[in-house]
Amino acid sequence: MLRLDRLRLQPDERFAFFQGFLKNPARVGSVIPSSRFLERRVVELSDVGRARAVVELGPGTGGTTRALLRAMAPDARLLGIELDADFVRILSATRDPRLVIHHGDARHLERHLRAHRFPAPEVVVSGIPFSTIPRRIGREILRAVFDALAPGGRFVAYQVRDRVGELGRELFGRPEVRVELLNVPPMRVYRWVKPNLPLMRQAG
Repeated sequence: MLRLDRLRLQPDERFAFFQGFLKNPARVGSVIPSSRFLERRVVELSDVGRARAVVELGPGTGGTTRALLRAMAPDARLLGIELDADFVRILSATRDPRLVIHHGDARHLERHLRAHRFPAPEVVVSGIPFSTIPRRIGREILRAVFDALAPGGRFVAYQVRDRVGELGRELFGRPEVRVELLNVPPMRVYRWVKPNLPLMRQAG
């Protein structure tokens, strides 16, 4: 049985996360990494156990990454896309053959998928802080997610504020929203399911 202490980040990873926040608070968005309660909520809403191709945007130091890997099938694959080079170094130390870490921009998601021969993902999980990045960049990331996601796929984003919910409605429609209070700060977790059929434009 998996010990609970393995769910928690080591002190050097917590320090690295804090350093990342100090270096670029808009990009990191929080002083401390996600709690195990938030990680479980994200795993639950993404239903990652049924997926064969999973993408994580902004994995940070890897707490949510490890939670996803524990819930994934043995033959599934996880592509983590991280913009911070220090976080990429930490993430690359994770020893799991299902995990691929890519140092890059989430706006170029389809390019990264092609580079690693990933199929259209059934799940995309995002920890990117949409409320602290420009709206234009947020829209570009969400468009990249929508275009790359397989029909019927799940997009799950955990956020302090509602910016991703506001921007996501433009493409995905109304989300399912849960609140995880056992996190510092408390987090909203948004879940969308991409339609199986193309969205129809309304006439008129």
